[in-house]
Amino acid sequence: MIIVGSGCAGLTAAIYAARANLNPLVLEGRQPGGQLSTTTLVENYPGFPEGIDGPQLILNMHKQAENFGARFSYAEVTDFDVSNKHVRVRVDDEWLDTQALIIASGASARYLGLDNEEKLIGHGLTSCATCDGAFYKNVPVCVIGGGDSAAEESLFLTRFASKVYLIHRRDQMRASKIMQDRVFANKKIELIWNTVVTKYIPNEKGEMRAVRLRNVQTNEERELPVACVFVAIGHDPNTKAYQGKLETDPESKQPGVFIAGDVADRVYKQAVTAAGSGCAAALEAEKYLSELES
Repeated sequence: MIIVGSGCAGLTAAIYAARANLNPLVLEGRQPGGQLSTTTLVENYPGFPEGIDGPQLILNMHKQAENFGARFSYAEVTDFDVSNKHVRVRVDDEWLDTQALIIASGASARYLGLDNEEKLIGHGLTSCATCDGAFYKNVPVCVIGGGDSAAEESLFLTRFASKVYLIHRRDQMRASKIMQDRVFANKKIELIWNTVVTKYIPNEKGEMRAVRLRNVQTNEERELPVACVFVAIGHDPNTKAYQGKLETDPESKQPGVFIAGDVADRVYKQAVTAAGSGCAAALEAEKYLSELES
């Protein structure tokens, strides 16, 4: 068995597969740990009443999978083929055959590509309000975007933040009407139309202090003090190697291929749901392999 990805879904699949003596090889990619590795404190993963650092949670799961016999490689899948009886993946310059493939390569949040971006992720810059919103109680924050995700993030953040600025580059939202109505009715949300963020401004500790805004119609610029920026402009599933060859939805139609985690999740995008789907994928793969042998 080959498992692609080493976030919550991939590592949970590895734990279950290794315990079932399926000899899984986990391809960790160039950035092991998935999105959780960029999160500082995780408070909503069951079993940790005081919370746990995202990277530490990943390390714990990694060690647990290793203890059961999972093997790991920092290799990355660059191509995919099902022309023979086995599933094949190209890993760097080598083709590997496998009887069962679990794709748990996750999704990457879209960011703006501004200076200091990578350094600020987890330090006042994030793409997940449900993950990090509770850390910003009674302080101003901003959300970037104009779709349903941006609306949902903004509404959720009003439970904690003193003020939520919703920054959108257009003069109207793309969100559904019901979500727009909820946003407009919430007095803690202030919409900033026709505006883009051009710069993140950290403080001396490297935490977010403010953003530089530019009005796209007037080119007027100003500084907006915020403690955190929530980017809600979408996620891109990490499925480049499979494009045109495989439907990477939760119910893959390709025998021997199983999908888990954020690579297919368009709704929840939580560590615990990713782990659950990794468990399910491993159990389905185990069932598939046992039927092959019978």
